[in-house]
Amino acid sequence: MSYHISKTVDLPFDDAIARATETLQKHGFGVLTTIDVKATLKKKLGEDIAPYTILGACNPGYAHKALTAEPHIGTMLPCNVIVREMDGGAVEVSAVDPMASMQAIENPQLGEIAQTVRGLLQRVIAEL
Repeated sequence: MSYHISKTVDLPFDDAIARATETLQKHGFGVLTTIDVKATLKKKLGEDIAPYTILGACNPGYAHKALTAEPHIGTMLPCNVIVREMDGGAVEVSAVDPMASMQAIENPQLGEIAQTVRGLLQRVIAEL
């Protein structure tokens, strides 16, 4: 099982971030955090990498259900979505597969929630 759901998009990097954000919102997710990994690594380490941004996405209804089912699940929230520029300039958008990240937790109720969120994230990536 892969731990991510990914798609290469035919968009410039910044447009891919905007499209991912809009599509997440369409499916009930808000973006709580935006981390510019490229800028952070440059500032903290002086290292240059290709554009790479992490969007911390959260669907409040499902986050609440997950926290109710498993109080420590917050250690695995929010659902991260990355936008990265690959070699040659192509842009890829990837979302965490919540089923893969929840495998270590033996809680059937949480598994059902993760399955639903996985379906939503699969639709988000497919629609980009």
